[in-house]
Amino acid sequence: MAAVARLILQDFRSYEALDLLVEGQIVALVGENGAGKTNILEALSLFAPGRGLRRTDLPDMARQGGAGGFAVSIALGEDGHRLGMGLGPADVEGRRSRLSRIDGVAVGSALAFSDHLRIVWLTPDLDGLFRGSAGERRRFLDRLVLAVDPGHATRSNALERALRSRNRILEETPQEGQWLEAVEREIAELGVAVAAARAETVARLSAIIGETADDASPFPHASIALEGEIDALVMSRSALDAEDGYRLLLRQGRPRDRAAGRTLVGPQASDLKVRHAQKNLPAELGSTGEQKALLIGLVLAHARLVAAMSGLPPLVLLDEIAAHLDPRRRAALYDGLIGLGCQIWMTGADPALFSDLPAGALRLAVQPGHISPID
Repeated sequence: MAAVARLILQDFRSYEALDLLVEGQIVALVGENGAGKTNILEALSLFAPGRGLRRTDLPDMARQGGAGGFAVSIALGEDGHRLGMGLGPADVEGRRSRLSRIDGVAVGSALAFSDHLRIVWLTPDLDGLFRGSAGERRRFLDRLVLAVDPGHATRSNALERALRSRNRILEETPQEGQWLEAVEREIAELGVAVAAARAETVARLSAIIGETADDASPFPHASIALEGEIDALVMSRSALDAEDGYRLLLRQGRPRDRAAGRTLVGPQASDLKVRHAQKNLPAELGSTGEQKALLIGLVLAHARLVAAMSGLPPLVLLDEIAAHLDPRRRAALYDGLIGLGCQIWMTGADPALFSDLPAGALRLAVQPGHISPID
């Protein structure tokens, strides 16, 4: 189990300084709203590729009244490695760079942390996922893919840059046929790679859900599928044929895309469709409680998938997870979390929500800038 044994913060969010020793599989952070519980989860989430669970720019994470930078470090219990990241001092032009270190040695990016730690999370912001936009579901899906395939971030970022280049050419110099051909070839290669990574994750996650489905569970199991022209190409053709098909769609769509000001076909237009499997009902038509339960079930299945594919049981971060669960679902959640074999960090405002946690769980009282154990 890739467990955090120690967490150190310096000038991060509401914490001027924190040195927290951690023992146990389950950590419950209890405190009033605004006390700094989610700040702890956000600090941990920075060791995953991307911008953390709040998707915030790094300068905004620095403590108000501090020097402008911050540092976060963790020590892992089993392998003993120390991972550190932060925002460094300003240069002569006032710019600050992201710093990442493993055992005190600088590494290129947070991708290097994936050799030692994988992280999954669920926050209240995702409660409206199924009724939200396709873009929100794509971001959710890409986060699932990243946890099993850290290289997905590099491919996705390169695809975004290539799409921006194509949009700019179509707007400014649409007569540049050779330039367009070159950019569209790059988009096709990257787009098929991104779509294929998503499709593989969805297929593997569907298999995990099928293997662990239990109709008696209070957490209904989901059926999931990708929807989009590029996804249909990837799932029905070889990679090379799919690239050829995507290039043709891009070439034929130039007038339409120029009028729209954006590229309308590709992974950036795909959607993740989720259904309540037992009821064969689109997830967005379920009750609020059913949607929350479906989402929790997806995240638990994803944690199992990450462990199976990476060999690293992930760190699981659950923000305000139990607040709207009835006692039966809350008890089932805690049982399911124990069975994952992962270290779990949870937050909640009401101590009673964690009264059913198993023996050995660590309960911590969170006050602004300070954390202490609860007896």
